[in-house]
Amino acid sequence: MPRQERIKTKHPGVYFIMADGARGKEKIYYILYRRDGKQIEEKAGCQFADDMTEAKAAGVRADRMRGKELPNTEKRKAAKAAKLAHEEKWTLSRLWNEYKAQKPDSNSIKYDGYRFKKFLEPKHGKKEPSELHQLDVDRLRINIMKVRSPQTAKHVLELLRRLCNFGVKKQLCQGIKFKIELPRVDNQRTEDLNSDQIKNLLGAMEKSPDKEAADFMKMALFTGMRRGELMKLTWNDVDFDRGFIHITHDPKGGKSQKIPLNEQARVILENHPRLADHVFIRKNGKPLNDVINVRVRLIRDAAGLSSDFRPLHGLRHAYASMLASSGQVDLYTLQKLLTHKSPLMTQRYAHLRDETMRKASTLAGNIIEQAAKADDQEGKEAVGA
Repeated sequence: MPRQERIKTKHPGVYFIMADGARGKEKIYYILYRRDGKQIEEKAGCQFADDMTEAKAAGVRADRMRGKELPNTEKRKAAKAAKLAHEEKWTLSRLWNEYKAQKPDSNSIKYDGYRFKKFLEPKHGKKEPSELHQLDVDRLRINIMKVRSPQTAKHVLELLRRLCNFGVKKQLCQGIKFKIELPRVDNQRTEDLNSDQIKNLLGAMEKSPDKEAADFMKMALFTGMRRGELMKLTWNDVDFDRGFIHITHDPKGGKSQKIPLNEQARVILENHPRLADHVFIRKNGKPLNDVINVRVRLIRDAAGLSSDFRPLHGLRHAYASMLASSGQVDLYTLQKLLTHKSPLMTQRYAHLRDETMRKASTLAGNIIEQAAKADDQEGKEAVGA
């Protein structure tokens, strides 16, 4: 290709060539100058695409000669370095991807993913934890609570805290420079079922054509296990000989637990088909997923329970409430059965046990009072005789 003609301008070190552009023939301006003893020749801009003129090109040349503007080659190097630096930064988005990759079997990842995409990534995804300020988190919390519940805000901020701690623990980045304060949430919702409701629910389970969902609900009721624990339960976790269920797969609180295998749960499992490693599975043989929520609601509705009753977590509450209100189980034992990490979680059932003790105390008072009345009556009858 022949070299195109260089056309000089009235400005020293500025020339242009004619070339085809989007709007037809246009001038492409070049500049010549020396910097640090080196001769530099580079493009200044196009007549139409960059709105460049020979006067503007002369200004660009002057700025680059004085060092006010970098040459094109140095600009490209700087842009490349900035891009590499950004790619090497452990931003929240990058931390999330790594965090997610290390928890492939976690049931909560799907919900965390929604929270991250919805609330964290848009404004803070490109930031490293150390670049966050207290004001950023305050505004995040306020904006979430304008449209969602305090519980949602708490979940999002907990996720943010986990990601920051994950980055520090793995020595990937520096952490935040302040403590993330979580909003207070009143979630002390304790569900209970009376004897008629339990009878109706067990009847609906027996009549349900969905044996998988029915057995799943029975195990929640008779053991108090969490939904996620039942989803991950494998046959190897069930020790029929010693009478224990081991909770080892991503246990809440991070520590493996075991609970007694009572006779009712034993009967359920002994009559449940063994078709895969997991106890509860879908038709394709894979472990149960969140579709179970829809299936157990059908059984709940068939039993005539309120739509407010959560058919899985509610059964766990019903299990705990029945034990607490029996007056025969202390709160420490209840904590172990529910695999609560902290006794504070078990305290929500304390009022049920207190009420049972109050009734027992009242009964004791009534018995003593009746005995005293009986003694008085016997004394009167003796005097009359």
